[in-house]
Amino acid sequence: MTDNVWNYQPTSGLPAGTDLTGYKVEAADGSIGKVDKHSDEVGDAYLVVDTGVWIFGKEVLLPARTVVRIDPEDKKIFVDRTREQIKNAPEFHRDKHLGDTGYREELGTYYGTGAPFGGGPM
Repeated sequence: MTDNVWNYQPTSGLPAGTDLTGYKVEAADGSIGKVDKHSDEVGDAYLVVDTGVWIFGKEVLLPARTVVRIDPEDKKIFVDRTREQIKNAPEFHRDKHLGDTGYREELGTYYGTGAPFGGGPM
């Protein structure tokens, strides 16, 4: 079941209506970049993260389920994946992430085990 990866965990602490654009994103083992775009729509929530110099010129899409905590005061988002897991995720394509159900399924499967550090290879 991969649909639940597109919803925030109840423990994430996402304040309703918060614009997460520009928030720093922290993986389990270090920073991965800043939020470029996000959705908090129920059943279709995600973060698009600009990885900056970490993976130069790349963006990654993280389903909302990977978010374990949001700190609005420090403008940081903490996710339950390692940098390596995020780097090995299916490649993000800005032009196809919204309408391509195959891409959504691929990402949902990669991140969708429901357990921290469960999605994708280590």
